[in-house]
Amino acid sequence: MDRWTVGRIEAIAERDGHAVVTVRPASTEAAPVSDEPVDLVVTLAVRDLFVRRLNLEADESPVGERVWYRVRGE
Repeated sequence: MDRWTVGRIEAIAERDGHAVVTVRPASTEAAPVSDEPVDLVVTLAVRDLFVRRLNLEADESPVGERVWYRVRGE
């Protein structure tokens, strides 16, 4: 079973010195998932790394971008 989930970034915020990335999972017929958004808490360095890898222009927001993620413990 594939442990990675595809979703779209809904928001990025900072809380307690970490980045909170809110992602809404993308459900498909082949891989139905809950439609509830997931808050992924990562270090600021990890946030900076994945945002740089999205190939956005300097003034573009990562909100709406497609990402793959895995929830810890799943």
